[in-house]
Order: sequence, then C-alpha cells, then structure tokens
Amino acid sequence: MGKFVIRETKTGIKFDLKAGNGEVIATSEVYSSEKSCRAGIASVQKNAPAAAVENQTVEGYTVEKHPKFEVYTDKAGEFRFRLKATNGQIIAVSEGYKAIASCMNGIESVKKNAVDAPVVRAE
Repeated sequence: MGKFVIRETKTGIKFDLKAGNGEVIATSEVYSSEKSCRAGIASVQKNAPAAAVENQTVEGYTVEKHPKFEVYTDKAGEFRFRLKATNGQIIAVSEGYKAIASCMNGIESVKKNAVDAPVVRAE
C-alpha cells in the first residue's frame, strides 16, 4: 500500500506519493504551509482515480477534460506525467521514465495508491 509523505524543504513543504515498495511515484510543488500541502494531497486523492490520460507524445492526441494526467516528453527525452486538477492546476508530477510503458504504469500506480494512502510526516 502506498503513502503520502510530507516533508520540509529549504523553501517550504511538499509531499511525495510513495508506492508500497518505497519508490516515489509522484511529487508535489513546494507549498508555503502544511495546511495547503494537505489540501494538495486531498486534491490528488479526489482527482487521480477519475483522471483521464492525455498522451501528448502521440501526434494528433485527444485533448481531455480536467482532471487529467498529461503524458509528455521532457528535454532529456524521458517520459513524464503531471496530474492536473479540475481547475487545471498541476497537483503532482512524476520523475522521468525511459519507456512510455513505465510512465503509464506510474499513472496506474498513482490512481491505485492515492485513494486510501495514509499521510505521514517524514522523519
């Protein structure tokens, strides 16, 4: 089972969604307060299960409505996804993947793990 881990950074507070094996599958922006960070987690929990997948790596892709996962290629040529809420705000992003299939597995993992993942503070 996955979990959300809230941790302090030099500039604020952020969360990582970790899979059962401890791998980070999505991370948030830096928030100014723990309250707003927890609101971001709630948004991921609400939006991820219903989010469509918009694969921007294929020509003529279908533009999906929010909430959605956007799959794209970064400057290094790796596949990444970002989860956007119903208001279009980015609420979580992935690390880079070498293969599109791995990126899609990451999205499925977020959908599966986010819903009932407990929220813990980093040690």
